[in-house]
Order: sequence, then structure tokens, then C-alpha cells
Amino acid sequence: MPVQTAFKEWSIIVDTLLRGDQILILRKGGIREGRAGFSVQAKSFWLFPTQFHEQRASVIESAQQRFDAMSAADPDHVTIRALAEVVDHRELTEWSQVEALAAEHVWREEVIRERYEWGQRKAIFALVVRVHRLNDPQQIPMCSRYAGCRSWVELEAELPPPQASKPVLSASQFQARQESFQRILQP
Repeated sequence: MPVQTAFKEWSIIVDTLLRGDQILILRKGGIREGRAGFSVQAKSFWLFPTQFHEQRASVIESAQQRFDAMSAADPDHVTIRALAEVVDHRELTEWSQVEALAAEHVWREEVIRERYEWGQRKAIFALVVRVHRLNDPQQIPMCSRYAGCRSWVELEAELPPPQASKPVLSASQFQARQESFQRILQP
């Protein structure tokens, strides 16, 4: 069965995931996700890079430099380069848990704190994802139903099967990073 679900994430974060520099996605949820907030709607999904919201100022300096080197997005198309598979996810309800993960991602602390504190419930979701780079990136037309502040979209375009990709990190590299995540969050 083909994967049609995509997860919208800042283009700099998608780039960081594709480089193997992080395996973590932190998410509070989009405004359009309503009172229920964020939930993991798919175990496997396409990474949908977006320019939505201010990105450069919201990441650490090394990621800002990488952001500057990236080409500008085409507003009429989205290039899908990767498939992600959720291998672990947790809702972090203690700020100390979130702080402990600081070395595992490129977001600035104040950005994550703002997300954590937004809304009635102080929490943020941490997703550990195994990323697979598509052998042939796919450019799809941007359409209005992909717009807005939401995490999940269903793609109209049919993309290649997941077998047309290869893992960004080797199994042993990924396992070491995943174990680090688990150690950090041990009580």
C-alpha cells in the first residue's frame, strides 16, 4: 500500500534529518489540529518541507549557516526527498526532560520552550524517526489543501514505494542515537 501521508516540517529541520544530524522531531501541534492537539497519525510518512513560520532565527547558529546555504523554496512546488518512520514517541510533560534533549536537535531553547508552554497543557511530543532518503526526489505541485498551520497532510500525488529509498544512518548508527534518546529520558 502506498504511503500518502506527509508530515509538514521546517525545511531546515528536514535538511538536518536528511543529513543524519538529528533523529528527533519535537512537536506541539498546528493551530488547525484543534483542542486535541498533536497526535502521531501515521507510523510512516513523507517529510514535507515547508517555509511556513520564521525558521532561520529559530535554530542554533550552525543550522542558521546551513539555512543560508539552502536554495529558496519554489512556492508552486514541494520537493519530497525523504520518508520517515516513527520508532519511538513520547509526550514530555516535564521541562527538565525537554532541556535534557537540547544536544539532540537544532531548535533554539526559547522556541521549544514557547511551544512547550503554548496552550492549556505544558507539554511537547518527541518523535524519534528513522529517515530514508528517496533515490529520486519527487517534486509535487503545491495545492491549497497543504497550506496552513497543520502537521499532517494527505498527498494528492502518488510517490514511489518506500523501497525506492535508503536509510540516512546505518542500523548501528541509528540504534546508538535511539539508545541515547532513551537514556536521556530514563527516570
